[in-house]
Amino acid sequence: MPAARKLAKVYINGRLIGFHNQPEKLTQDLIKARRSGKISPIANIAFHEDTNELYINTDSGRVQRPLIVVENGKPLLTEEHIKLLKNGKITWQDLVKEGIIEYLDAEEEENALIALDESELSKEHTHLEINPTGILSVISSMIPYLEHNMAGKALHGAKMFKQAVGICGINYNLRTDTEGYLLYYPQKNLVKSRAMDLLELNARPQIQNFVVAIMPFYGFNTLDALILNKGAIERGLGRSAYFRMYEATEQRYPGGQTDKFEVPVEETEGYLGEDYYKKLGEDGLVQVEQYVNEKDIVIGKTSPPRFLEEISEFGVVKEKRRDSSITTRKGKSGFVDKVVVTESEDGNKFAKVKVRSTMLPEVGDKFSSRHGQKGVVGAIVEEADMPFTADGIKPDLILNPHSIPSRMTIGHLLEMLAGKAGCLKGETIDGTPFNSTPQKELEVILKERGFNPSGKEVFYDGITGEKIEGKIFTGVVAYRRLFHLVAHKMQARSRGPVQILTRQPTEGKEKEGGLRFGEMEGETLVGHGASMLLHEKFIEDSDKVVELVCEKCGIIAINDQIRNRKYCALCGGSKVYPVEMSYGFKLLLDELKALGILPKLLIKDKA
Repeated sequence: MPAARKLAKVYINGRLIGFHNQPEKLTQDLIKARRSGKISPIANIAFHEDTNELYINTDSGRVQRPLIVVENGKPLLTEEHIKLLKNGKITWQDLVKEGIIEYLDAEEEENALIALDESELSKEHTHLEINPTGILSVISSMIPYLEHNMAGKALHGAKMFKQAVGICGINYNLRTDTEGYLLYYPQKNLVKSRAMDLLELNARPQIQNFVVAIMPFYGFNTLDALILNKGAIERGLGRSAYFRMYEATEQRYPGGQTDKFEVPVEETEGYLGEDYYKKLGEDGLVQVEQYVNEKDIVIGKTSPPRFLEEISEFGVVKEKRRDSSITTRKGKSGFVDKVVVTESEDGNKFAKVKVRSTMLPEVGDKFSSRHGQKGVVGAIVEEADMPFTADGIKPDLILNPHSIPSRMTIGHLLEMLAGKAGCLKGETIDGTPFNSTPQKELEVILKERGFNPSGKEVFYDGITGEKIEGKIFTGVVAYRRLFHLVAHKMQARSRGPVQILTRQPTEGKEKEGGLRFGEMEGETLVGHGASMLLHEKFIEDSDKVVELVCEKCGIIAINDQIRNRKYCALCGGSKVYPVEMSYGFKLLLDELKALGILPKLLIKDKA
């Protein structure tokens, strides 16, 4: 038995297949076999010394990355190989077959010592990075000067690539997505990475190069708030279009009845009035480039009645159709961009209406740089009031200085410097992670053109005209407008619809719902001892109801309004008193009764 304990367990794809007494040698033999092409190049072999287990992985779903094999402190890839590759004599696959390059997964990588650069190589190293950018994902590698940022912020920046408003596709005018966004004046990145060139990101741009100053501004950019220049917005900064699609089908029903696109007539059930249908054409569809407000009708449609009509006085069955028109959604007014009439899969007439809204940046809209420096617009300042330099340069955006130190996004500062140098030199600057243009080079470009190499400039207050104490760091950064628009999130109501079951206000913006004052919010009022406000929020503004309660039985009594009689269902007594409660509580009492529990209310003050 002690001998069996020394044997290493061997697993293939997580299944124990046997034991081996020389796991290190077996590992080396398998790796050699893989490098010489005897076993598949996608197999990975990892020996865990601490648990004495050997894992062999060949299953799908593993993330692998290529690395150059290093033996005795020297990479197997030589200049000769690179020449042959350039001349097309050999291919990448040949290098993999020869065992010069191999693919490692996360598990085998645990046992590897990988050098970032050839100059780092020692006898202990097992592999060498082809290029350190290979560590990063496709999206992360598009963040310039990434190696100077904190990992968490790099992740945030990468996440917001997917939320940026840009050109989603060149055929955006033909597309019929439910929702769509389009940035009006997208720009080429002044500071780029090689990954962007490979993906041809500049052919589908999603940024604008903002002139950014890092300084406070009268408290309007507290915390993560940003200040925007009104003059820049009027010149097209951050301007975008929002597209919303509405659709309807002429449905067929059993019995030969169908829906119909038309302008409903007065006899139609649910007819709204002439004003509501005046924007519709004869075919029941709204006209192209017609302006529609929220809740306006874009597709006029009538449906057959839900039930068969009774025979009229002349012995003829008169069909009374009902209105089932499509209206625009709340807060999404705009111009009709496109109307498409076609046939659905089952041969029914099918219409789509695309509404276009121009969205100007406003207070509450979200912007972000590629370094996770996201922020919400706190104020839009008149151009005359913006701080300016001696050259008359006014920033498009003012960022709070407190956003930088705690987040350690030095990449953002370097991009500002590189963007400024790129503007002055008239060319794009390479900011590829681990291969970027060094800070010293950027400083030389700035110095040669008469600017302070630190990127700082003297600013004057646009309101008072006085010189601002201390120099302000300013530069050019690629900023993205994100699709979180305050116009689409704004929600408020006074009185409105309630749910049938609980009689509490409905939930959600589309249903004209209230803002939820939840348990935690209620606890804050309890903590402050604000009992009247607590009562108002949870009872008065929610589902207040006055129920009759029997003094003897303690259950909810019956109020028979037809016979004008108030009595208890259990004892039949008429000693019942009105009690104010939440309808949700009354519902709870009913649910308990359904479970076979009889809750009783004890009435004290009967005044």
